[in-house]
Amino acid sequence: MKVYVIGIGLIGGSLALDIKSTFDDAAVFGIDENENHLQQALQLGLIDQIATIDQLINADFVILAVPVDIGLVILPEILHAIGEETLVFDVGSTKLPICEVIQNHPKRRNFMACHPIAGTEFSGPKAAIRNLFEGKTNIICEVEKTTFKLQEKGLDLFKKLGMRIRYMDPKSHDKHIAYVSHLSHISSFMLGKTVIEKEKDEQDIFDMAGSGFESTVRLAKSSPAMWTPIFKQNKKQVVKSLEEYISNLTHFKELLENDKYEEVYNEMQNTNRIKEILK
Repeated sequence: MKVYVIGIGLIGGSLALDIKSTFDDAAVFGIDENENHLQQALQLGLIDQIATIDQLINADFVILAVPVDIGLVILPEILHAIGEETLVFDVGSTKLPICEVIQNHPKRRNFMACHPIAGTEFSGPKAAIRNLFEGKTNIICEVEKTTFKLQEKGLDLFKKLGMRIRYMDPKSHDKHIAYVSHLSHISSFMLGKTVIEKEKDEQDIFDMAGSGFESTVRLAKSSPAMWTPIFKQNKKQVVKSLEEYISNLTHFKELLENDKYEEVYNEMQNTNRIKEILK
């Protein structure tokens, strides 16, 4: 089984690790514009060989795990290079733009638009970990546009890696992910920014920061090179989610300013049900 991973970072590298440990006959090839990442991936055993896009003709799977702006540029090139039996799938956090860019490509049937909801705040080959996708949801968009034989091939791979499957149209995916992922990252970045700016005047603030701050700001460690294109591609939905979030923050601030502590309590009490949703 020949698997080509384009972009050997956290997601691409973790997929490579799990595929190599799950399939005895798997040979994993790495493609990345960062030569250091390729050498690290070899040393860490994430990949078996370094490859190039013009070698994809005999690939069984091609995994596109690059920043979403780069994915839009190279996916058509990848589809031109593959064979008829190759399944290409991406792992990007935005789905509508990538589905649109290849909607009329003659090999659209060889592509599956995917988003495994898994990851950490770290990046690069050294961030790759085993079993990252066990029990995680993989959202697949426009599955009907992938030829049935290759659908089965992809679903079998995802099942053996322990993923749950959810089907969704690209527009709905981008709307929902803006709230549950993209907004979370912006909140974390801006909380970190607020505290860093305040730290100039109050040196003790980080000494006083507990686990609550650490867990809330964890996502601010994420790669700006990955997240800026995501925010750009999903701008409309991200702005809408920000407007609603800012409205809630403003309302909470007004309750405090007006000493409406019973309403402050109720706001938090009503939100406590998130425990039941996420348990």
